[in-house]
Amino acid sequence: MSKLSFVSFCVEYYADYINQPSEKVYDLFKREKVLDMLRDDYEDLHGMSMEYMMQFIDRYLGGDQAC
Repeated sequence: MSKLSFVSFCVEYYADYINQPSEKVYDLFKREKVLDMLRDDYEDLHGMSMEYMMQFIDRYLGGDQAC
């Protein structure tokens, strides 16, 4: 999976996870530097299960998914 595909997949999956539109999640990820983290740490992150990844992103965001 390419980095771009991975980032897109994470945005879409997280949007579904928190029941928000993907556009809002993308803006949240961009504002909170999650996009940078996903790209910069791709090698370490892409092997995580999606459930763990969603929990990881929640913790990264401080548990606040308000878009």
